[in-house]
Amino acid sequence: MNPRPVRRAPLALAVLLLAACSRHSSAPSDAPPPAPPAATGAVAPALPVANGAPRIALAADNVHIDYRVFGHGTPLIVLIHGWSCDANYWHAQIDDLARDYTVVAVNLAGHGASGRNRTHWTMAAFGGDVAAVLDALPVGDAVLVGHSMGGAVALEAARQRPERVIGIIGIDAFGSIGAPPRAGADTEFGQLIERMRADYIGATRTLVAERFFAEGADPVLVRRTADDMALAPPEVAIPSMIAFHDYDYGPALAAIHVPIAAIGSDLQGTPDLERIRKLVPGFRQQLMAGRGHFLMMEDPAGFDALLREEIGRLIGAPPRESR
Repeated sequence: MNPRPVRRAPLALAVLLLAACSRHSSAPSDAPPPAPPAATGAVAPALPVANGAPRIALAADNVHIDYRVFGHGTPLIVLIHGWSCDANYWHAQIDDLARDYTVVAVNLAGHGASGRNRTHWTMAAFGGDVAAVLDALPVGDAVLVGHSMGGAVALEAARQRPERVIGIIGIDAFGSIGAPPRAGADTEFGQLIERMRADYIGATRTLVAERFFAEGADPVLVRRTADDMALAPPEVAIPSMIAFHDYDYGPALAAIHVPIAAIGSDLQGTPDLERIRKLVPGFRQQLMAGRGHFLMMEDPAGFDALLREEIGRLIGAPPRESR
């Protein structure tokens, strides 16, 4: 396979990685961090944890990862937010899903209540955050649901813990897989990064308000999301955005063989399914017409119905064939 076509997401999609989430150098190799060593010796029995109470997992680079667990049932549904976001962006999905599944809402490093003591903000490192959470939970099948940048994170998590993951659902993600570089995209992206370095709050608020929502979107939601994203720590947000822009989907797609689906908006046009399926056989995409990048917040009822449909299709689905 020629990895070139899957090297860079065009700016429109790389920017969408900003995925509207919340606060609270070039990167080195994006290779997955090693799995933690097996525990030895006696282990004290775990104390009961209240539904939705904060929990902490330790990533391979000693960053504390905050996560919450809701409901019960199988498989685990692991919700992974996007760039500069946090687990609160899944608020409208948790109660519905928790009626039938165990729902795990993760705050990636540098987001929400998770630690920021990390040097390199790569997709592989974020995937390691999700892997650490899976390691902290009882053995069982997991479906990873990743919004925007969270889609790439889900691929990396599945690459690191293939024995746990039975399927991946990208939310407004994966549309750039296999796409050739767009003329001028790198220049445009570089200019955006410079604006963010000069005025992160102002540049981010403008970007989110002007690029992430469809015409007619709720202005209160637009303003709230733009303000929230603008409060993300720039020392995390900017290198994370660069890492996502430079992310190569090829190695992860070659390494994992679980079904991959997506639920997206038509804000950036209709994805080229034929192109994507050359790299992801069996890839499915459902579109929510007239919506923007934050499908789960803009139309919770419509989104939840589609998400449940995709989860149902993944349960018991055969592995994706190797390429």
